[in-house]
Amino acid sequence: MSRERDGGTGTGTGTGTGARTGEGSGTGGGTAAAAILAASAGAGTGTGTAFGTGVGAGTGAGAGFGPVAAHLSHRVPDLGALELLLAVARLGSLGAAAREVGITQPAASSRIRSMERQLGVALVDRSPRGSRLTDAGALVTDWARRIVEAAESFDAGVQALRGRRDSRLRVVASMTIAEYLLPGWLIALRAERPDTAVSLQAGNSAVVAQRLLAGEADLGFVEGLAVPDGLDGTVVAHDRLAVVVAPSHPWARRRAPITPSELAATPLVLREHGSGTRQVLDAALAGHGGLARPLLELASTTAVKAAAVSGAGPAVLSELAIAEELSSRRLVAVPVEGARLSRDLRAVWPTGHRPTGPARDLLSLTRARPAG
Repeated sequence: MSRERDGGTGTGTGTGTGARTGEGSGTGGGTAAAAILAASAGAGTGTGTAFGTGVGAGTGAGAGFGPVAAHLSHRVPDLGALELLLAVARLGSLGAAAREVGITQPAASSRIRSMERQLGVALVDRSPRGSRLTDAGALVTDWARRIVEAAESFDAGVQALRGRRDSRLRVVASMTIAEYLLPGWLIALRAERPDTAVSLQAGNSAVVAQRLLAGEADLGFVEGLAVPDGLDGTVVAHDRLAVVVAPSHPWARRRAPITPSELAATPLVLREHGSGTRQVLDAALAGHGGLARPLLELASTTAVKAAAVSGAGPAVLSELAIAEELSSRRLVAVPVEGARLSRDLRAVWPTGHRPTGPARDLLSLTRARPAG
């Protein structure tokens, strides 16, 4: 859109595709705002001509709003000022309009004067009997009503999008976090967001990354050594792995700690490749010959724990998962010396898409209720 401000002429043209069906047309004289509105309102083409004094004509066909190629004019008032003008037109009183929009009468008067300077035309005649729109003010008010209605429609649409987003939360988490930490966090979230439906999927850390990157979850939790590729994350808790055996196992009675080399050479009951527990153990024993061929390789923490309790062999499990078994002496922890078996537990999400809505609230709760 081009314009000569001091007595010259300018022409604005735009094309818009209507978001709603139906046809209509309108013609009026006024500021460049009318040409912008006409060009953006409709399924056809709108053309407007603006003169240096701010008076001109614009036409538009159709219903709905489409893209505008040019930048909005500096003469287009903000929505708050347009809402105030509409209130003055409806109530016939600047004081009553000020009360309706929640500002003082001096502030309202100042805003009207500022808008008149901005547009270059008088909008309101003030008298002891009240406030009356000028002819130009009545014309600007008509355009303002269309702009405010469009803004209200936009705001309602955005609120609907937020409502749809906030109505559900899809969480995917590694096994230990899903079984021993998330239940408490989700109960707390339920108290804050009772109307949000939450679904929880459990899998190893590799599965968590896959589902997040595929858009199948809003927030994930992993137990590995690092944030998986394509994700951002933050530490929400700390954990430590422990070597455990059944009370009948010979290691349950030994006094000296197990060395990393001895642990690496022993067939163990383990989680599968891709799990955070397996990643930490592989890294801890990589410099000691690596893990021996597993005695059993199982896909869940519960299964590994059950195998260890039954006496199948030594297992490596999260301390979060074995607290009850250690307390009841169904499992015995075996000290390990010289191996780093601690790990960070992280919340993760796709890179560049920080959690919003319920996912953001759940993330905040993990920090308010630390574990480990």
